[in-house]
Amino acid sequence: MPPGATPFATEDDHAMARHIARFAGDVLAPEAARIDRDAAFAGCHWPALGAIGLAGLNLPEAWGGAGASPLALYLAVEEVAAACASTCSMLTAHYLATDAILLGGDDAQRARWLPGAAAGTLLGAFALTEPQAGSNPADMTTRARRHGGDYVLTGTKHFISNAGAANFIIVFAVTDPAAGARGISAFVVPREAPGVRCGPAEPTMGIRGGHIFEVSLDAVVVPERDRLGPEGKGFATAMKVLDNGRVEVCAAATGIARAGLGAARDWMKAREIGGRPIAHFQGLQWMLADMATALEAARLLGLNAARLRAAGARFTREAAHAKLFAAEAVGRIVDAAQQIHGGYGYTAALGVERLVRDARILRIYEGSSEIQRTIIARDLLG
Repeated sequence: MPPGATPFATEDDHAMARHIARFAGDVLAPEAARIDRDAAFAGCHWPALGAIGLAGLNLPEAWGGAGASPLALYLAVEEVAAACASTCSMLTAHYLATDAILLGGDDAQRARWLPGAAAGTLLGAFALTEPQAGSNPADMTTRARRHGGDYVLTGTKHFISNAGAANFIIVFAVTDPAAGARGISAFVVPREAPGVRCGPAEPTMGIRGGHIFEVSLDAVVVPERDRLGPEGKGFATAMKVLDNGRVEVCAAATGIARAGLGAARDWMKAREIGGRPIAHFQGLQWMLADMATALEAARLLGLNAARLRAAGARFTREAAHAKLFAAEAVGRIVDAAQQIHGGYGYTAALGVERLVRDARILRIYEGSSEIQRTIIARDLLG
């Protein structure tokens, strides 16, 4: 979508997106294949992301951020994902952590963590998922028990992005086992706190440079001042954060899809069969048209959710619509791009197969497609 045609966004939003697009093309894209091939952590880009303002793009100026609108944030995340999905995954996981402090914390906590996080000198992680507790919070087994003026955290979190390199981890733990979701509280835990241990990075199918870890908490002492909000409000904070995160997953999906569409279009123009470009074949033209239509629809859903976020309106259902549709659509789009490339698309040389692998996780994390359908249906049924 040309910048001038993006609905809801202002010229300032577009200007920021163009700035990020230049950075992504010059800095991120040239390293994307190497990061994927070597499964190297995308943290090599973290200082540059801080310097250009991306590390704090989701934060207000009062806490060191760029004060960008949710629409500018959407467009920027799309640009990063189009260049390097691994870097996008690292960045948006950091946004989950800083959003948790912004939305659930107090001013002292914001002052302590957010300026460094915005500058790119601190990296955050968001630890909600557990080995036996994904979508159902009632299955959470990590416990936070009172001990004087502190809490003692014990448990295991799984699939936690950034945890191995993070400076702080937002940990969700049960403070009242009898209260279900209302018994979950959130804590800011320094990564170097005694008792915090990370396993090795998990080998993954795609987004190989966005490292994920199992995090063990063995009697980790956390002062009461590091609890985010009142006891029992952690799950509500997590849900607000995930509304934001699902819009960012939609942006990541449209970025990956855009890369796939662009690769397919360029290949159709360059690849010749029988002395003429395959772009002349109507069957492939129709495939390209369907890809572009799905991408346009996904982006519009995402921008609409971002518009509501900007207005301060509730956007849970709209975020679920956007995440569901975009995560499903990107899989079809990059698969079609690979098909258009034929046998060449199956090789690592052209990068299309990397897009296919990178896109797959989007249907799973930050709420699977099935969970998004449940959110939408429950909202419809009241």
